[in-house]
Amino acid sequence: MIQRNLLRVSRSLNANLPNRTISTPLRRSSPSIRYPAISSSSGRITSRWYSDTTEAKKDEAKEPEKKAEAAHSTSAAEVEKLKKDLEAKTKEAVELKDQYLRALADYRNVQERSKRDAQNAKAFALQSISKDLIPSIDTLSYALTSIPPQKLSSPPAITSETPPETVLQTLHKDLVNLHQGLTMTETVLMDTLKKHGLVRTDPSVEGEKFDPNRHEAVFMAPQPEKEDGVVFHTQQKGYELNGRVLRAAQVGVVKNS
Repeated sequence: MIQRNLLRVSRSLNANLPNRTISTPLRRSSPSIRYPAISSSSGRITSRWYSDTTEAKKDEAKEPEKKAEAAHSTSAAEVEKLKKDLEAKTKEAVELKDQYLRALADYRNVQERSKRDAQNAKAFALQSISKDLIPSIDTLSYALTSIPPQKLSSPPAITSETPPETVLQTLHKDLVNLHQGLTMTETVLMDTLKKHGLVRTDPSVEGEKFDPNRHEAVFMAPQPEKEDGVVFHTQQKGYELNGRVLRAAQVGVVKNS
């Protein structure tokens, strides 16, 4: 740009010099030659050259500002784009976290359900066979309770004058032995079933309150010495397998009012 301005100034000077005439003739006594004044034109050229230079410098000074403004506008657009990308990624992360928590909860529920089902399958594996054994146990209990208690006491003394009583004594002794054997069999059987979770319940022995989930009220009767709602008689014993009622006990309940 500076070279171009210099070339422009030199062309202006060359164009202006031939058109000017010398104002006074040359004198021999004066060796100096007076040339026409070109200060006005040169001043205009000089001022123009300085004006162009100043404008160029101003343009050069404004270039960093323009670059800064362009960079600022670019950075603002990039920041806005990054904000939008961040919001989208944040929303996506929240959705993925929610899906992960739901999947984890479902997995844990499946684990708990599978564990519970396995425990129930193990605990109630004998449910069908236990139901089939209950009638046999009842029959054994009925056989034990069918013998009167007085026949299970010690036999009377036998004299030589009553020989038929000897036979009765022998029969009575065999009945006692049979009863004792059946009692022991029932005890061993119930202990074995208890190890596997099958328990026989008799609410009247413990004086339990009537529970409709475990008991079946067959009748009600007044019992002045007992409270209302207490089981005082067991008509049929109940059975439970690991806390699950296989058969409710048939009972009589106190009702005074």
